Amino acid sequence: MMKFDISPPSTAQNEAIEHKISLKTKPLGALGKLEEIAAKIARIQGTLRPELNAPHILVFAGDHGLAKEGVSAFPQEVTHQMVLNFLGGGAAINVFCRQHDITLRVVDAGVNFDFGDRKGLIDAKMGHGTASALKGKAMTNEQVLEAIENGAKAVKENVSDNCNVIGFGEMGIGNTSSSALIMHFITELDIETCVGKGTGVNSEQLQKKILILKEVIELHGKLEDPLVILSAVGGFEIAEMVGAYLQSACDEKLIIVDGFIATAAYAIAHRMNPLIEDYVIFAHQSDEKGHALFLAALNVDAVLNLGLRLGEGTGSALAYPLIQSAVNFFNEMSSFEDAGISNKE
Repeated sequence: MMKFDISPPSTAQNEAIEHKISLKTKPLGALGKLEEIAAKIARIQGTLRPELNAPHILVFAGDHGLAKEGVSAFPQEVTHQMVLNFLGGGAAINVFCRQHDITLRVVDAGVNFDFGDRKGLIDAKMGHGTASALKGKAMTNEQVLEAIENGAKAVKENVSDNCNVIGFGEMGIGNTSSSALIMHFITELDIETCVGKGTGVNSEQLQKKILILKEVIELHGKLEDPLVILSAVGGFEIAEMVGAYLQSACDEKLIIVDGFIATAAYAIAHRMNPLIEDYVIFAHQSDEKGHALFLAALNVDAVLNLGLRLGEGTGSALAYPLIQSAVNFFNEMSSFEDAGISNKE
């Protein structure tokens, strides 16, 4: 397996960063979370003049054997149909990336469809979907390691050298079930707490979904090791996202985590190397039922809460301009001294 050596940001500038924020023409803490974001980015870059350059979002797509067990309101073929929509520029993530000048790439991690050579598509295919976690392991141990390496390579080989901010999205019918299972094993919360309506199942379908996931848990037993969890219930797109997170932190890029599925991948990456948390901002709290509790269990706060549950990296794209605003106030807002304004004694 690739070795991911994440270096914690230097603390040399910490005092100067906090001092610069505290002397802006505002009451202490008046810009709330923007102040935390600005400080984090300045620490990552080790400078009092941080910049956001060439933002990218990679959308990882993969199919799940569990989707054929009746956990989704949509058929599995929607995964490849949505990938074609991404490549055609017609999805929500395309709209938001165009609006905010974010480079978008789509990664075929394991979709049950052969796309051929298409512009904008990164071929990191692990197969035509995972096996069903209801019948055994979703992925072999070897597949998990290969997928993590593929995700790291997707960042190294397809993201421009000057990019220092990156977000990840996903597409995969059945992946809210996979993520709910990951949440269960990581947080030890009851599966009922972790499971939501995903693609929009009704109440009867939701109960069926819960029963199926309980059977999955009974089959696999108690799991703690992150790679074992991935192998048992993960998805190719989730495993590749794990590698992409770890590589981006190694490269000292700011990482914007999207919603529920992206948080599940982050939780696995964090268990593998907790130093990743120094490089991460959580874009939004999804409307997917378990996400708020998942964020709380990870002891993190999200930038936005817009009732989103679309995936695709849309929350990351929407949060990006606010993150830009944090950098801009840090760099451009006057201090009390510069503006000739009296400060508190």
